[in-house]
Amino acid sequence: MNSTLRALACATLTATLLAGGAATSYAAASPSPKGSASASAEQPSLTITVDKAEVKAGEKVHVTGRTKGLKIGSKVVLQHRKDGKWTTLKAETVVKNGSSYALDGKLNTKGREELRVLSGDVFSPSTTVTVR
Repeated sequence: MNSTLRALACATLTATLLAGGAATSYAAASPSPKGSASASAEQPSLTITVDKAEVKAGEKVHVTGRTKGLKIGSKVVLQHRKDGKWTTLKAETVVKNGSSYALDGKLNTKGREELRVLSGDVFSPSTTVTVR
């Protein structure tokens, strides 16, 4: 009798678990409601790539990258970190067709220069160039 109760309890538990899994599968398969266009829009972003990891003082570094969510013609500026603050260098361009940009920046200060690009309030991750 005891083994019969255990078998019945086990069967009931198995059926419950399987039914719960089926409900979960059904819920996952049903389409979710669509949000508004502004809610589903991607966050704007910038990437940065430099052509050299090391340059001589006064030499230019070529910076390229891609954008997402920025309009063609948006201004892009090169910045470096100085005394813990981001400062804009005299290097700028605009986003071109294909959502790309390219610019040249002149690096004068010897040491490690941390660089990023900025467009409005959107900025890239930083990259480092050593200036000798």
